[in-house]
Amino acid sequence: MAVPAVEVRDAAKRFGAVRALDGVSLTVEQGEFFALLGPNGAGKTTLISALGGLVRPDSGSLRVMGRDVGADYRDARRQLGIVPQEVVFDPFFTVRETLELQAGYFGLRGSRPWIDELLERLALAGKAGANMRALSGGMKRRVMVAQALVHRPPVIVLDEPTAGVDVELRQTLWQFIRELNAAGHTIVLTTHYLEEAQALCSRIAMMKAGRVVALGSTERLLADFSERVLRVKLESGGLPPALAAGATRDAAGWHRIPVENAAQVESALARLRESGSRVSHLEVAEPELEEVFVRIMGRGDAPAGAAVR
Repeated sequence: MAVPAVEVRDAAKRFGAVRALDGVSLTVEQGEFFALLGPNGAGKTTLISALGGLVRPDSGSLRVMGRDVGADYRDARRQLGIVPQEVVFDPFFTVRETLELQAGYFGLRGSRPWIDELLERLALAGKAGANMRALSGGMKRRVMVAQALVHRPPVIVLDEPTAGVDVELRQTLWQFIRELNAAGHTIVLTTHYLEEAQALCSRIAMMKAGRVVALGSTERLLADFSERVLRVKLESGGLPPALAAGATRDAAGWHRIPVENAAQVESALARLRESGSRVSHLEVAEPELEEVFVRIMGRGDAPAGAAVR
């Protein structure tokens, strides 16, 4: 049986009075596209830093591809590529020199073909000879992604990789990352763009105050905490009693009617016609991860044991 790509067991870390990690446990299987979500200060970056060996947990264990991050740091680090949230670079090197230097840290030889491919796939080929300090913010972030991939790690961690970048980079990056995932790489993503997590990730963990408060498949979380709704704005009339019982109305005047499938949409519209109400606007809103996130973060400090599976 294959070892998990990432295995965290009861990881705890304090910074003074702050519990950055409070008994975090989770497992990411090889080949997964996994999201780690939470508000600022939830502990996501601390957990990623611990996986990379930059933060030593006070207790608990962390493994990457079966290698213990503490006891076998060097080998564990080779299994992992991290794209950090902060853009950090050496202003004295060109883009190519930056990647070659990164390859040297891992003792790699003959890496030029792969570096050429990274430059091409991340639209950096035209900037290969440019000094890092001359690049735009988006270009620098592309170089950060290439640095994380230069040693071909089986596990790739992306910490807010598209924060503040343009649409072109976002599309280029996700196309490349999808292909890496399809080729067998495990992807762990943190992002505040919840639509990205919903579209890309098959499983999600949500953190709050250093703990995992929800963990499960994207499909399961959407089913348990969100719903498909028919949104209608009426030109005249009102909702018939059969629809009004389960409906809500927002500040903009839209009625939200829960529906499970197309047949229920048709039935709701038929009842509106029969009641004589005139619909000016309508749309069907699919379950959204943003709604799931808001509900879970607002339900109080649920213990880790109450996580959705």
